[in-house]
Parts: sequence; C-alpha cells; structure tokens
Amino acid sequence: MAETSSERVQKFFHDLEFHKAILTTCTDLFAALSQRFTSLDNSLHQKSQSLHSKFQSLESRSHQTLEELRRRHSSIPERESAAAALISDQTNAALSDIRTPLPANPDISTTLKCLSRKMDSSALLRFIVSKRKESASLRAEISTSISEAVDPPRLVLDAVEEFLNCKLAKSGVTDKRWACGILIQALFPESGGGAKRPEFSRRIVERAVGLVELWKGQMDEESENGTIGAAEVVMFLQMVVCFGLRSMFDDDYLRKFVMEFASRRDMAKLAAMLEFGDKMIDIIDELVKNGKEVEAVYFASESGLTERFPPVDLLKSCLRNYKKNTAIISKKGNNSQAATDDSTTLELNTIKAIIKCVEDHKLEPEFNLDNLRKRVTQLEKTKAERKKSATAGKPKKRGVRPGGMSSSRPAKSAKFNPHQSSSSSRRNLTPSLQPSPSARFSGTFNYPSQTIYDASATANPYAAAYGAAHTQSPAGMTQQHYSLPVDNLGPSGYRSSGASYVGQSSYGVYDYGNAALSTYQPPYTVDQSSYRG
Repeated sequence: MAETSSERVQKFFHDLEFHKAILTTCTDLFAALSQRFTSLDNSLHQKSQSLHSKFQSLESRSHQTLEELRRRHSSIPERESAAAALISDQTNAALSDIRTPLPANPDISTTLKCLSRKMDSSALLRFIVSKRKESASLRAEISTSISEAVDPPRLVLDAVEEFLNCKLAKSGVTDKRWACGILIQALFPESGGGAKRPEFSRRIVERAVGLVELWKGQMDEESENGTIGAAEVVMFLQMVVCFGLRSMFDDDYLRKFVMEFASRRDMAKLAAMLEFGDKMIDIIDELVKNGKEVEAVYFASESGLTERFPPVDLLKSCLRNYKKNTAIISKKGNNSQAATDDSTTLELNTIKAIIKCVEDHKLEPEFNLDNLRKRVTQLEKTKAERKKSATAGKPKKRGVRPGGMSSSRPAKSAKFNPHQSSSSSRRNLTPSLQPSPSARFSGTFNYPSQTIYDASATANPYAAAYGAAHTQSPAGMTQQHYSLPVDNLGPSGYRSSGASYVGQSSYGVYDYGNAALSTYQPPYTVDQSSYRG
C-alpha cells in the first residue's frame, strides 16, 4: 500500500509539472501574440496617418495645380498678344536689316544681332569663325544676340545641321565645330544639376532628335577609328541635356563619354545634369581608382556627394599618388634628363590642379596651400633654368618677318667651294627661307574682297586642338587646355559657371588627366534608341 501511495504522489507531481509547462507555454504564446497584435495596430495606425497626410498633401497640390492652370488659361490671350507683338517686332527688325546694309565697320554686337534677326545661320557661323581671336567679346554678346532671332533654337539647330553636313563632306569642320559650340552654349543652362532646362516646341525637339541621331552615328564611327574629339563630345552632351533627349541613350553609352573626358571643365556639370542617379557614386569611385582624385572632387561637388567623398581626403590621396607616379617615371627612364623633365611636368601640373581645386571649392581653411605654392615656384624656376641652359649653347636663329620670310639675306656660309654639291648648298639655305610655324598661323582672318560676315571659312590651324583624339601621354604634356584665358579658349570653347575649373587663377588651369598615368579609349555602344516625346 505504501508503494502504491508513493506512486500516486509521484504521478500527481508529474501531472502537475506537465500542466505547469502547458500553462507557461500558453502564457508565453499569449504574450507574443499580444505584442504582435500591438505592433500591427501601431503599424496600421502609422500607415493610416501617413495616408491621411498624403491625401491632404495631394489635395493641396491638386488645388494649387488647378489654380495654376486657371491662371495660365486666363493669361493665354495676353501671352498670345505679347508673343505676336514680339514676333512682329522681330520680323520688322529682320526686314529692316535686310533692306538696310550694314555700316562700313560694324561692331560685333551689331553684326551678331543683324545675322540673328535674318536667321542666317551660315553667315552667322562664318562671322563667328572670322572673329575667333575676339572670342571673349563674342561670348559676351552671343546670348543676347541670338535672343533677337525670331526662333533662336531653330537658328542653333540650323547651324548644327550645317556643321554635321560639313563633317560628312569632310570640309571646314574644325572652325565650324568651335562656332557651333558657342551657339549651343548660348542655349545651355548655366546653373547646376537642379536647373530647369529650357522648354522648346515639339517640332523643335523632333528636329533635335533627328540631328542627335545623325551626330551619334558619326561619333560612333569616329570612336571606332579613335578620332573622336573631346570638344565635340561636350557639344553632343550639351545638346542631349538642353533638348531633354536623355531617354534616347542608356547609362553605359553616356557614362563612357563622361569617363573618357572627365577632365573637361564642363563634364562634371554635364554628368550631374544627365541624371545618373545612384550610378554617379560608381562613376566617382572609378575616377578615384583611376588616379583622378581632382576630377572626383568636382564630380562630387556638382552631384552633392561631398559627404560620401570628402574633398580634402581625395586631395590628400592625390598628393600621395602623384609622388609615386613621378618616382615611377624617373625609375623607368633610368633618371635620365628626359625622364626628369617628364616627372617634373607631371608634378607641376598635379600641384597646380590641386591648388585650383582647393581655391574653387574654398577649402583653404582645411587644406593649407603654402607649401604647394612654394613648390610650384621652385619647380617653375628649375624648369626655366634648365630651358635657359639648354638653349645657351645653341646658335641663335636669324629674325623672321611677320610674313614668315627671313629678315636678312641667307646665313653666310663658308667661301664658295666649286667641288661642293648643289644639293648641299640648297639644303643649307632652305631653312632660312621657310616660314616659321608660329608666323604661318598668327595672322588674323582677312577677306579683302568679301564682307565682314560673308567670308568663306579658310583652312585652319586648330585641327589638333579640336579634331584629334585624346591620346597624349599625361606625363609628356607640357601645356594643358585649361591654361588658356577666356580670350584664348581651349578646345571646348565653352564658358563655365559656379565651381567649374576655368582658367581664372594666376596658377593657370589645366587638364587634370595629367595627374594619372593612363588614358582611356572606350568602346561606345548603344542599346536603346527610343525617345519619349
């Protein structure tokens, strides 16, 4: 009996423990479910509040939009009258210009406005080319002048079409490329990536689509041949941005242009306006990996990514990398004089790029420039001394007249030797009779038998700056297209605004590609050719 009673007690406690476990499990499950339902209730409450606020915002925006539409609708008659009056005034002005000949010596502004009113794109291009040496005055007047035209975007598209036809004919391309660049820039938004682009009629946009497609085909061929020019790429991208044609191209196609010509002073702003989105981070990362930290600073600044890519850290990295690059150049050249000159040029250009970047972004409080400026002075002094010592032992050349001919009789040679060959005599005299390269291209455009704007385009010396492929070795370049002042423009020929790296510093501005040891020859492909109107 005692054993039976003990078994009953043990069974009782076993059952008690079992029920306790069940009760604990139920309690935990109830707590979890309560917490879950509370979380769902809070989430639904928050979403309900969010939807309510969104409905209120939508209602407010709808009300504002309707008010704006009513206001615009009521202003249509007034706007139509104003537009008709403007067109009438511009038409009368154009007819007056056609009937009245230009004065004997018209100024640039008068001629530009006259040609714009006439919508004569061919004469306008010729006039701009003829005034190339006065580019600063042209740029100051061109925007105001083409606004005098009855249809400014059509005038610019006419000029672009003529330029593309010249490319097909392979005649007079370089100068017209430069002149078209000025006209496109006049329509291009000046501010950063958040700027609202100009609005054009559907007919103008459709025509721009056709021209851009034609231009793209030509550029693809040039890309395959390795003859694509940086200035033309900038013009092409400006057309894409200005006329809202971004949807015609996929990201990879445009990205290759941006990466290859990242050193162009307008490229950072263009890249921001091409709306790469999150891919801009990858573009800047690639620039940093390729040793283009200075360009990365400009891209990050234009894209609002300076927190992710701190400018000071990038510039310090650039300082470290250029020292390694100069050491590599010297080592590969066995520390020869040529290798030393190349490494000095690379160091000088890199330091100048860093100084200009710091000044553009006002980073002097965080990045001290005193030592860099002293180093620039030292390097320039060293280069000048080397150049002076290298030319000291060379015989002096006789003067050259502006026309390119020797200013005196041919250099005196040894007494006549009857046994000396005639070919040797001619070879000795020939150099003195050859025009110097600088004199050959230093004259102004002069068309004595033509009017100031009807002169035909002539052969030009600028093909190397505009039509050549970008294949220079960074270390071997001694002068960059950024070092030119505004009245002696580089290959792109475009104004810049904001924090663009145009040559306004006493240190000069330069091609930041010189800081890297590699150049890019990207293949270009297009996967998308649709356009949303």
